[in-house]
Amino acid sequence: MTTWHIREAIRQIAAGGVIAYPTDTVYGLGCDPLNAAAVLQLLALKQRDIEQGVILIASDWQQLQTLLLPVSASIRKRIMKPATGPVTWILPANPDVPVWLRGAHDSLAVRVTSHPVVAELCNTWNGPLVSTSANRHGKHPATTPLGVRQAFDNDLDYILHGPVGSGAPSEIHDGVTGKILR
Repeated sequence: MTTWHIREAIRQIAAGGVIAYPTDTVYGLGCDPLNAAAVLQLLALKQRDIEQGVILIASDWQQLQTLLLPVSASIRKRIMKPATGPVTWILPANPDVPVWLRGAHDSLAVRVTSHPVVAELCNTWNGPLVSTSANRHGKHPATTPLGVRQAFDNDLDYILHGPVGSGAPSEIHDGVTGKILR
């Protein structure tokens, strides 16, 4: 993976495209979270209902601040605590967050990544990206570029190659209660 590959992925995202990229868990599908047409295309590719919402991934918490409501010091301490693996947090969403991101919820699923490729992608994009596992709804997530290609044929705008992390989806925690949801 080179800087050219990151720039090409960003070019596709900026043009409203849907890409696949390696994450700290499995291959993910991503796009510009504020581009409704791109997110709806991603949901159609996954065969996923808009009411479920999507996960946003970022390289740091600052990239997510405008999308989330302020939380108490105790919640902030909980979500900032180092985890043993990738954790997606369900946190109260800013009321202006579009329905195509939060679904039928008043919360938003977010994850700060330690994966170098994703961090570079988010830093180059200068914000969070949609990050949902690269699979059709109900199927196993892809863990390789070949798996992505087999699942989506030529339906994606770009596949960014690189190593994935654990190979299993992230844990999901309710940020307010601390309860593990997945």
